[in-house]
Amino acid sequence: MVTGKVVRFDEVRGYGFVAPDGGGEDVFIHVNDLTFDKRLVAPGVVVEFDLEDSDRGPKASNVHILRQSSPPGEQPPEEELFDVLSAKEFHETVTEALLTSAPTMTAEQVLQVRQKLTQIAVRHGWVDA
Repeated sequence: MVTGKVVRFDEVRGYGFVAPDGGGEDVFIHVNDLTFDKRLVAPGVVVEFDLEDSDRGPKASNVHILRQSSPPGEQPPEEELFDVLSAKEFHETVTEALLTSAPTMTAEQVLQVRQKLTQIAVRHGWVDA
């Protein structure tokens, strides 16, 4: 079985393409080869499938969903890496962002928002505490 991520899928037409994890040409995927509801197919969904050759190129069959894509705003999967900032770097970044995006905020408001954002960042491991 081969794994890959859905690149695109047209639910109305019932087909799309998967980029195999091992690289190479995108693989055609058809709704008739899904072992799950087609409404779960979206870009970023990780699937496992049998790879077949067809006269039009590689084709997926017996497609199983392994992991759904994360909705916007959710934490990235654990295997993705991100920078962990020092508290000082985080404060400087947040302060600059607040002053740039909301210049009418008072100093007290900036401090209150920055304190709350720091609490959230520490809880999620985005900042070295």
